Amino acid sequence: MKLVSYLTEGRDQLAFLVNGRLYDCDLVHPELPNSMNMFLHYWDDMFPIAQQVEAAIKAGKVSEEQGVLYEEAHILAPVPFPSSCRDGYAFRQHVAAARRNRKVEMIPEFDQYPIFYFTNHHSIQGPGDIRCMPDHFEKLDFELEAAIVICKQGRNIRAEEADQYIGGLMIMNDMSARRLQMEEMLLNLGPAKGKDFATVVGPCLVTLDELQPFEVPCKPGHTGKSWNLAMKCWVNGVQVSSGNVSDMDWTFAEIIERCAYGADIHPGDVIGSGTVGTGCFLELNGTGKLNDPNYQEQWLQEGDVVEMEIDGLEKLQNQIIKEADELSILLRKKQ
Repeated sequence: MKLVSYLTEGRDQLAFLVNGRLYDCDLVHPELPNSMNMFLHYWDDMFPIAQQVEAAIKAGKVSEEQGVLYEEAHILAPVPFPSSCRDGYAFRQHVAAARRNRKVEMIPEFDQYPIFYFTNHHSIQGPGDIRCMPDHFEKLDFELEAAIVICKQGRNIRAEEADQYIGGLMIMNDMSARRLQMEEMLLNLGPAKGKDFATVVGPCLVTLDELQPFEVPCKPGHTGKSWNLAMKCWVNGVQVSSGNVSDMDWTFAEIIERCAYGADIHPGDVIGSGTVGTGCFLELNGTGKLNDPNYQEQWLQEGDVVEMEIDGLEKLQNQIIKEADELSILLRKKQ
């Protein structure tokens, strides 16, 4: 299934995405909830019903007139109000390249355990404008990732059982203001202000049953599902990144195991994969300068359009917008 949240009558509405149309879940079946939050909290009861309803829509048993054209709807993040948002560090290729570009050795701890950080779940958004303050434009960057959403509560979950806690996959663009990020991390704390202004997910949540044909073995020595899903990013129509979800070294199951160690995870928690190899300008600029001292760095600018696509997960598009407020916290630093 492909599930979408869109704005209608001032609230988020959960819908099936089928053949370019959105079918409100509660309209096509009275037992289904009208919001993703409610669907996730009653996942085990709702999912079988939703599968039957989606099959009926695809079979033509639901009139197209009940559907809203996707292209005419105001699409929100699939999970508009996540209970939390964590981001992992799963792609060894990205980590190794970033460290090589800084002329430091690959850190051996990467292969010992997965890590993650918490980011601002109140800044989750879907397709559309990304509003940026002046300091965000100091080395503004995208990050091409995949993400999951948790569909049931758990604690101390083993990786071998963790995939059953995944409601589905979606595209994630973990936006980054690199100068803010680099400055605050000199103090060995963060990332915080370099990250908390926008994290983009969407445009839909794709459930694991739909992704079953793409399943492949995970990396040797690891546990959990993996999927052969190509990942791409374009900036202003020019492709800048490519990778694959199957390139993840640490699986989502293993990341969940660490997240849930001594802590509860909840329906609506979003967990990102971390950046795929070549999946951000920070890495691309570093590699470019390593190979050519005259390489011109590229960062996102006002008006830029960022498009991300993962096989089976549709395409996520955003435009960078400058906020009217001219406040700069960089200029307020104590000298």
